[in-house]
Amino acid sequence: NMDFSKLPKILDEDKESTFGYVHGVSGPVVTACDMVVGHSELVGEIIRLEGDMATIQVYEETSGVSVGDPVLRTGKPLSVELSPGIMRAISDGIQRPLLDISSQTQSIYIPRGVNVSALSRDIKWDFTPCKNLRVGSHITGGDIYGIVNENLLIKHKIMLPPRNRGTVTYIAPPGNFDTSDVVLELEFEGVKEKFTMVQVWPVRQVLSVTEKLPANHPLLTGQRVLDALFPCVQGGTTAILGVFGCGKTVISQSLSKYSNSGIIIYVGCGERGNEMSEVLQDFPELTMEVDESIMKRTALVANTSNTPVAATETSINTGITLSEYFRDMGYHVSMMADTTSRWAEALREISGCLAEMPADSGYLAYLAGRVKCLGNPEREGSVSIVGAVSPPGDDFSDPVTSATLGIVQVYWGLDKKLAQRKHFPSVNWLISYSKYMRALDEYYDKHFTEFLPLRTKAKEILQEEDLVEIVYLVRKASLAETDKITLEVTKLIKDDFLQQNGYTPYDRFCPFYETVGMLSNMIVFCDMARRAVGTTAQNILYKRSSMKFKDPLKDGEAKIKSDYAQLLEDLQNAFRSLED
Repeated sequence: NMDFSKLPKILDEDKESTFGYVHGVSGPVVTACDMVVGHSELVGEIIRLEGDMATIQVYEETSGVSVGDPVLRTGKPLSVELSPGIMRAISDGIQRPLLDISSQTQSIYIPRGVNVSALSRDIKWDFTPCKNLRVGSHITGGDIYGIVNENLLIKHKIMLPPRNRGTVTYIAPPGNFDTSDVVLELEFEGVKEKFTMVQVWPVRQVLSVTEKLPANHPLLTGQRVLDALFPCVQGGTTAILGVFGCGKTVISQSLSKYSNSGIIIYVGCGERGNEMSEVLQDFPELTMEVDESIMKRTALVANTSNTPVAATETSINTGITLSEYFRDMGYHVSMMADTTSRWAEALREISGCLAEMPADSGYLAYLAGRVKCLGNPEREGSVSIVGAVSPPGDDFSDPVTSATLGIVQVYWGLDKKLAQRKHFPSVNWLISYSKYMRALDEYYDKHFTEFLPLRTKAKEILQEEDLVEIVYLVRKASLAETDKITLEVTKLIKDDFLQQNGYTPYDRFCPFYETVGMLSNMIVFCDMARRAVGTTAQNILYKRSSMKFKDPLKDGEAKIKSDYAQLLEDLQNAFRSLED
């Protein structure tokens, strides 16, 4: 038998070349043989290997790259830096800091091959080590060993990377350190390793967790139609589906502004630049429960529609990795992906350059969920994913749309007709759904006992939409009295409950207790009106409609006059009792 252990390793022989050469260029895809691309050192990632030929997806504009240009192998996958400073950063899909690049280049555009550190190394952070850790303590992956107050809203917990463990030989004392300073040293099996506050993690690898937990706490959005009728949970997956102009971005931004999430990761993948600038304009001025700007709990990944296609493809991966990092600290994170349609288009374009059939490629919704985090102390966190989808040409059979609906558990369908009638949020209550109803029953029973029957009643009333069509065909007067009440209550629920003005100080956000209170009063009004018509007025209404059956020949003038006078008095008394 041959002893394979004695064979020389590739690294020992040093036969692997660090440099290769461009063999062909097709849009954002470069093929290189013999194995950063070209003389400008563009960033790319190997997506296919065939023999000694590598296919590279380049995250920057490839114009000017020609056959024979050098290709430098970095030896590591596309990764992001995870450390204090993320909440201040506005980065693109490969975590290049847009603000720093702008100040360095004095340009509104990103030059090719720019090499700037993802997170600033100059800022000093106030590091506080955990009290229970000292030299000689044992520590394992996911354990929190220090805390940095990134701002008044975010306590940034410094965690040991998931794959490391050992015995503490040094831990930094309380003080100011930048992210390149060593704050921890471990020894494991005789090997010492130093750690800074920065973790570098590949964007296409999932961060480990101890176990998945059932999601049973609502993600409150502040939008009545969503919280009451189609709720999502913390750790849930949601699709906002609607054509251009229906208000997808407004709902995404409302979630970012008013939801009960501790951290917001807002990914603009392929959206217009003015929508990202709107976030930058509005968020710093908004405060919620704490008198601090909500921008301090928000990280932006901005890949607008004029950035390279490949960078749009990776922006969702970057957003997910940032979300999982904060989840592992024990935060409830919401990630907005605006829009997944552009992301799917980027995947399609790359497939086209590879001369492949476009696949139903992995939308990362499966990474959402509520989890028990790895390491000590024990903590729970969640990632909720909300993806906006805009089907081209209002075609809901589009593959991206159907694939997204197959994955997500909550569907908020936006209706163009409602948007044209200026009914916002334009969520269509007949086509939208949530599969988290049962999961939240326990929460509602505990905190809002009266809510579940109210929601059931409201949905029943809204389902009676066919009454509106009858009114279009025949006059309202031809409806039965109870149907008239249903019609009135339906109008009341639509106009005063489901409709919400996001640009007013009083109605831009609705706490859940207010949502329940409003719904309760509307349903009680409906029940009492029906009861009043059914009992008090039913006999009188019958008499009113039978007036024409009085026969003047049989009954005589005096009898008819006295009957009509009595009916008039009964009507006045009935309505007087209703008014009282």
